[in-house]
Amino acid sequence: MARVKHVPSRKAERWLWLAGVIVILDQLSKWLVLAWLQPGDSIYVAPFFNWVLTFNAGAAFSFLSDAGGWQRWFFTLLALAISAWIVSALPRHSGEFRISLALTLILGGALGNVIDRLRFGAVIDFIQWHAAGFYWPAFNVADAAISIGAVLLVLDQLFGRPADSDGTARPRHGERS
Repeated sequence: MARVKHVPSRKAERWLWLAGVIVILDQLSKWLVLAWLQPGDSIYVAPFFNWVLTFNAGAAFSFLSDAGGWQRWFFTLLALAISAWIVSALPRHSGEFRISLALTLILGGALGNVIDRLRFGAVIDFIQWHAAGFYWPAFNVADAAISIGAVLLVLDQLFGRPADSDGTARPRHGERS
C-alpha cells in the first residue's frame, strides 16, 4: 500500500494569535504588578506563594544577571532569533497540536520578555513560590509559558511520534523513513 505524503498545514495564524494573547497577558500582568508594588516589596498570598517585584537582568534563575549589561542585548537577540525560527517552523507543524502549542508558548514567552528587556533593561519577575524556608526564584507569565512549552517539546520528543499499524514510529514531515 502506498504511503500518503504528509502535506503541512500552512494555517499557522491561529498559533500566532495565541502567541499574541500570551504576550498581552504577560504584559498586562507586569503592568498590574508595576502599579501595585515597588522593587523589593513582597505580598503574602498563601503559605507557599508571594507576590514580589524584581528586575532580572539575566536569564533563567538570574543567570548572568551581574554580567555588566552586555547580556541584555545577547538575550534580546537570542530570543528574537529563536522567535524568527519558530515563526518559520510553525507552518510546517501547525497540524501537530503538541509541537505547535509548545512552540507557540515559547514564542509568546520569549517576546513578552524581549519587551521588558527593551523597555527596562531587565525582565520583570513577580511570582514567588516557597516551601519550608526554600524560595524558588521569582518568575512571570512569560517564563511560565516558556517552561511549559519546553516541557511539551521534551514530552513530544519522548512520546509524541505516532506509530504505524505495525508499531514502528512514523517519520515526521521532512524526516526520512
